[in-house]
Amino acid sequence: MTSKVYVAGVGMIPFAKPGASAHYDEMGAFAIREALADSGIDFKHIQQAYAGYVYGDSTCGQTALYRVGMTGIPVINVNNNCATGSSALWLAHQAVKSGMVECALAFGFEEMQPGALKSNWDDRPRAMAKFIEIADRLVPDCEQPGAIRMFAGAGQTHMKKYGTKLETFAKIRAKASQHAARNPLAIFRKVVTPEDVLAAPMVWEGVLTRLMACPPTCGAAAAIVCSEAFAKKHGLRADVMIAGQALTTDGPTLFDNPDMIDLVGFGMTQSASRAVYEQAGIGPEDIDVIELHDCFAQNELITYEGLGLCDKGEGEKLVERGDNTYGGRWVVNPSGGLLSKGHPLGATGLAQCFELVHQLRGTAGERQVQNAKVALQHNLGLGGACVVTAYQRAA
Repeated sequence: MTSKVYVAGVGMIPFAKPGASAHYDEMGAFAIREALADSGIDFKHIQQAYAGYVYGDSTCGQTALYRVGMTGIPVINVNNNCATGSSALWLAHQAVKSGMVECALAFGFEEMQPGALKSNWDDRPRAMAKFIEIADRLVPDCEQPGAIRMFAGAGQTHMKKYGTKLETFAKIRAKASQHAARNPLAIFRKVVTPEDVLAAPMVWEGVLTRLMACPPTCGAAAAIVCSEAFAKKHGLRADVMIAGQALTTDGPTLFDNPDMIDLVGFGMTQSASRAVYEQAGIGPEDIDVIELHDCFAQNELITYEGLGLCDKGEGEKLVERGDNTYGGRWVVNPSGGLLSKGHPLGATGLAQCFELVHQLRGTAGERQVQNAKVALQHNLGLGGACVVTAYQRAA
């Protein structure tokens, strides 16, 4: 196995509302070209490609990649719900880390439709059927679509268990907007206050306002990973290393006696982050900047605890201390996160990678976290999959 794997290049396009973007193949090809240009290598040097998307036909990955070039390399199409982009990156990293190839491409895209997420199939068992069944039992007062019921229900559970206030989730959403205002690739760049968030239309009375949920988004992003030997041979930059990475799924006891916080991947987050900390030889105290899966403001707070940034029930105190933004202990989602940057499912994990690579390079512009050396990425998909990745700035 190769000792080190580097992120040699990243690319991303501005995220857009459904109907306002190019089609998926054009978006994907653009992001790939951006990553190639950033790395400085020719497409002919890519040995494998992993394409992430949720809503699309089989071999959509090839359709996007063929716009860049047709070299006969293996192309694997990946769908792991909202963790799809990071799952593609995990596969590319595994391929290089194992020594099977020296250079691999991960890219992701999504051309989404307006409105809540939904299945395209009604003639077969739903992948989330068991989760929805349990959620129906745990939060019988909610008639919202599945994702809202799951994540807002987890937020409601946190409020009841630990006394967390709705205002705290509003502060998280407001923080996201402040960060996104500095990101030209984000879909929502308007700064909102906690008061604005609370005054937004109530989706679930006392639990969720419209601004606390991420918007359906179209977009694409890509990353090229390579071995140390390959980087040296081709004169590529080797300033950002993948120090640890784990992909986890739900544990065997999830359905035995769950609460809503367990149901939205808390255990997967804990397991993946602990594995990554061990691989990288770091702890939460060593991290400078984080991109995490804030599909809802409630999930950002829950993830603070899952990643070990604080103990269970202490997420609100972390927010009150300002330890999730500039001047605090960590800068969480400097990109604006899913809440403000947007959430094109197949691209999200690779957009997180894009942001953190630029943070560690020191090229994040107005969003730059001062002297960032260690970064953590968290990408979650219900059903389930969770990918956590640690990046380090090379000495």
